[in-house]
Amino acid sequence: MPYRHLNPDILVDRIEALQQRMLERFPERNLNKVCAELLATAQETKQRTAWISRPLWPLRLGVGGLAALLSTAAIYAIPRVVLLDSTQFGLSEFLQALEAGTNNILLIGAAFVFLVTAERRIKQKRTLASLHELRVLAHVIDMHQLTKDPERILGRGPRTTSSPKESMTPFELTRYLNYCSEMLSLIGKVAALYVQDFDDEVAVAAVNELEDLTTALASKIWQKIMILHDLEPDERQQIEIAKR
Repeated sequence: MPYRHLNPDILVDRIEALQQRMLERFPERNLNKVCAELLATAQETKQRTAWISRPLWPLRLGVGGLAALLSTAAIYAIPRVVLLDSTQFGLSEFLQALEAGTNNILLIGAAFVFLVTAERRIKQKRTLASLHELRVLAHVIDMHQLTKDPERILGRGPRTTSSPKESMTPFELTRYLNYCSEMLSLIGKVAALYVQDFDDEVAVAAVNELEDLTTALASKIWQKIMILHDLEPDERQQIEIAKR
């Protein structure tokens, strides 16, 4: 059903719309470039997740062929071992042969399991690498909002020589912080695309960890937005007094 499945096309459209809004509101801000990177990452994610959801048929055929070869070799060898004349071997020779055979079976089994799980490990590695890109992007967004202090924007308290220079109004700062929060939320949605059709325990844990990170960063931003909302009545009162 359409409402039980994340649509990557709609997600890309949302990020494109967000970038357009940011360009119209803050054409000179570097935050636009960060959103452009998020858009490029989301577009790449469509291709990556499509690849992850498809079976790797060359690898599967290769593993299947090797498994068939090993099975044929085992079926061919077992009757010969059974038919060996037990009088040709003493007890010690028999135990040595049994131990060697057991070790070979274990090694062959381990190799077979390694080959069977190769597809999952390849997809898992690519998923984790892509999630790392999104994690770095989340920290970049957090760096852009780090110095956006509501008290500083409202001009309360003396400035120092090294104080960040800002020319945004409280309304503009609120929109700026909202854009940062929205991008963090979209990063979580892009990450969820990787495990939508890839039920891997390690990948799911990495996505959950990334969503926890973006939620925590967005919570810090919303604390600033709430401070701005609390201070806005005071600012409007000052404007009314200045007009008198």
